[in-house]
Amino acid sequence: MSITDTSTSPTAADSGAPAGAVFRADNRYRGTAETSAERVDTILRALLGAVHQVVSDHEITYPEFQAAKSWLMEVGEGDEWPLLLDVFVEHAVEEVASRSRQGTKGSIEGPYYLPGSRRLPAHCELPRRADEKGTPLSFTGQVRDVNDTPLPGAEVDIWHADADGHYSGFAPHLPEGNLRGLVVTDDEGRFSIRTIRPAPYRIPADGPTGRMIAAAGRPPWRPAHLHVMVRAEGHRQLTTQLYFEGGAWVDDDVARATKPELFLRPVADGEGGLVQRYDFVLERA
Repeated sequence: MSITDTSTSPTAADSGAPAGAVFRADNRYRGTAETSAERVDTILRALLGAVHQVVSDHEITYPEFQAAKSWLMEVGEGDEWPLLLDVFVEHAVEEVASRSRQGTKGSIEGPYYLPGSRRLPAHCELPRRADEKGTPLSFTGQVRDVNDTPLPGAEVDIWHADADGHYSGFAPHLPEGNLRGLVVTDDEGRFSIRTIRPAPYRIPADGPTGRMIAAAGRPPWRPAHLHVMVRAEGHRQLTTQLYFEGGAWVDDDVARATKPELFLRPVADGEGGLVQRYDFVLERA
């Protein structure tokens, strides 16, 4: 399933900023969290208390304070808040959410999800360019519930970067829908997806998020991974990321989102490609 290429390569303005536009347009985030005033007050006091403690413990100077204000303004002006929060904060929120969950381990969603991917049959190939680079990867598995019952008609919403670490919808040279698809499992809850192994990617360096990472002397890299959302009627949605064991940056992920349970160990298929099976287990809603 091939689609046509376009032009040029991405910068922070091409990948960090669109995350803000996508977030605002996503209907999942319309409305409020329905949090009580008492809880808002408690959380606000705790957050400000933590900030005040950092100021005191590290004796923050006025020049540092003013530089921080300037940087926060740049984050807003560059529309990078979703990128910043997904890189530095989401993993902690996800850990809290996972405390009460059964089944397959979750991970962060990240800033590069796009709703409305092409609906595909259980055994398929993700949309890609005719000359798509990368090692072929056959990703197969089954969706079941916690009682080991197969879930036919489950949705495996999958997306990932290309062999250069770029995401369609966030890099202007990639065609719409490249390496994205919503795969519907067969009568036994199984799926088989032909795609390519993605590359690690670098957080956009020329925006305020990337500049802060550089200022802290931290590597701005995320390890190669597959993003997956798995849904089935009557079951809790799973959002996770699957990483490649031994891959670059697995042990030094800037987003701190890797988990041993989510490591893939693909094997050679004898024809220059890789094969990986990974099953997903969902709990009742």
